[in-house]
Amino acid sequence: MSTGSRLVLTQEIHTSLWEHLFPGDGKEAAAILLCNRNNGTRQKFLVKELIPIPYDECKSRSVDSISWPGSYLEKAIDEADATSMSIFLVHSHPAGFLEFSDIDDESDAQTMPSLFQGVSTIHGSALMVSSGEMCARIYRDGNHCEPVELVTVAGDDIHYWWANTKVPTMAFTSGMTDTFKRLTVAVIGVSGTGSIVAEQVARLGFGEILLFDHDHLEKKNLNRILNSTLEDAQAGRSKVEMFAEAIQRIRGEDIARPFHSTICSRDAILAAANADVIFCCVDTYQARMIADLIASAFLIPLLDVGVKIPTHVDPEDGRKITDVTGRIDYVKPGGSTLADRGVYTPELLYQEHMRQSMPENYEDQLARGYITGVLDEAPSVITLNMRAASACVSEFIARSFPFREYPNEQFARTIFSLTEAEEDYIDESSFSKGSNPRLAESDKEPLLGLPNLEMM
Repeated sequence: MSTGSRLVLTQEIHTSLWEHLFPGDGKEAAAILLCNRNNGTRQKFLVKELIPIPYDECKSRSVDSISWPGSYLEKAIDEADATSMSIFLVHSHPAGFLEFSDIDDESDAQTMPSLFQGVSTIHGSALMVSSGEMCARIYRDGNHCEPVELVTVAGDDIHYWWANTKVPTMAFTSGMTDTFKRLTVAVIGVSGTGSIVAEQVARLGFGEILLFDHDHLEKKNLNRILNSTLEDAQAGRSKVEMFAEAIQRIRGEDIARPFHSTICSRDAILAAANADVIFCCVDTYQARMIADLIASAFLIPLLDVGVKIPTHVDPEDGRKITDVTGRIDYVKPGGSTLADRGVYTPELLYQEHMRQSMPENYEDQLARGYITGVLDEAPSVITLNMRAASACVSEFIARSFPFREYPNEQFARTIFSLTEAEEDYIDESSFSKGSNPRLAESDKEPLLGLPNLEMM
């Protein structure tokens, strides 16, 4: 696992930044990024706002230098001061040199102390080449810099630009494994689909695996939770502790971190915020909502998986299976959310809350089961779960190391039907994107905008 700092951009801001920095005249251009910070196991700088520097207001622009008015520094300081945001000064290198030059060093030496005096926090500088690749560095005291280990854009494609790695990596190679070793993954829900996802990310080599689940093992779980044993069920062990031990047997110590807690708790949310990718494998609308909000607030790509076996009553044959289906949603920060896609709604959240308030209600058991309309505490669905979980992890690989014939934006949602032997894909543009006030807000209070999560 990497513990170095990250600069994280949405696809929308990265695209706007690239378009501004490379207008086609072969000269350097500049912009300012305002960032919220998340101080977890590693420091993340989450880009909230882009301030372009107009070309005609620059004092000079050439192929290897740029000078622009200090009024834009003052504007950035004014906007950043209220919430102590970090300021990154960004410029282009049209010649393609992805390293800071002597001129860049001299410029930072003049401007960084001024930024630090204006807003006493960490600031930085970054540069971009015409391919869109970026590198960055930070100044903790206004004078001494250190490299930002990773600049990442979680868009339709997920870009990883490491400070010490310049060679593109191909999917399914040792280079992919080397990348995963530097990343932290959060698996929310370690049951039917979640245990399979956790097994796969462990064997793929992720450097740190965060496991979230509040439940304990029971005998009825043994047919669909990987690595669980009869002894585990008899002892009522927590699912996350059992699975953390399984990962330890596979990978050794200091890889898995179990959190025996619902993801709806403040501590669990702040722990999940350290992840570079989230796999949501839960069976409640509330947990999906929280995962959705975490992904937005901390700019983390999210993959949500669900399976269902709907049934109907045939007048002649009784209850029959209507379909055997799975759904995988990829949610990019700044794109359509799970809420936008109708995965959860205020009405569904309210209904779920009411059902949970009456656990004895039979309809609640039916609504929450794998097989709708059939009360079965131990459904044999591991094959369906395997299919969905594998598709979910493979989707992340396809985003991080693109290999598909068609653009990744066409695969925002995957739906498969085993009954009809079909697989359908829904384009990102098919979903209407609503306003998202939590985007890149980090851990501002109240956490995720929810009063019940506010720090006491």
